[in-house]
Amino acid sequence: MEAVTEATGLSPTAFFTILAMMVVVYKIVCGMFLGPEDFRQKPQKEPIQVGDITESELRAYDGSDPKKPLLIAIKGQIYDVSSSKVFYGCGGAYSMFTGRDASRALAMLSFKPEDLTGNLEGLSAEELSVLEDWECKFLDKYPIVGRVVQPSNTSQNGDGLHIHHNGTNGHQQEQTKDD
Repeated sequence: MEAVTEATGLSPTAFFTILAMMVVVYKIVCGMFLGPEDFRQKPQKEPIQVGDITESELRAYDGSDPKKPLLIAIKGQIYDVSSSKVFYGCGGAYSMFTGRDASRALAMLSFKPEDLTGNLEGLSAEELSVLEDWECKFLDKYPIVGRVVQPSNTSQNGDGLHIHHNGTNGHQQEQTKDD
């Protein structure tokens, strides 16, 4: 106890009284800003599996409809990035990538609208390496919920366009457009 007096110039009673008051004040101040609910893990919603969809169907998941998840494709794999709405939601720094296959833009570290495509033709080995790093980051952080497929232009007697994909319920659906 003599060490406390030498180090602080206070009696041990005064030192421990001040220390206890500091702890109480700390607890009160922290309680003003953080509640117990801030420390609880919020349950994560199960990601919606979209299955195989075309790039045009992917655009519906761009954040414009708050009821739909935020989706981004990289090299044809679709990731649910809804857990990072601050970045990918409307007004977020990377919202332009949402609802798109952003492979080329990520590889080139580009924010140009013309680079928002899944076309990897003409990319250098270094750019492909950058894209692979992005893909690893997305694999670690976000669930895969589907993949981008090319629309199939199967014609019956030359009069219709048929697109086959898995719907949100996992069952195969057929859309037909007759001209």
